[in-house]
Amino acid sequence: MFTGIIETIGKVTDIKEEKANKHFTVASPLASELQVDQSVSHNGVCLTVVAKTDTEYTVTAIDETLQ
Repeated sequence: MFTGIIETIGKVTDIKEEKANKHFTVASPLASELQVDQSVSHNGVCLTVVAKTDTEYTVTAIDETLQ
């Protein structure tokens, strides 16, 4: 069983709701290395990067994931 490797800890800087989904913006040193459409594990939950800057990235959790 693969448990993952913790590379860094990010800080949630914004949460926006869109119907039943939530968009989380995270400030992290990893942001500059990430690409849109790349999957990143967050406390064991893989979420896809939908937007990014050099210092922050945004992922979306759909309703099923949040449940």
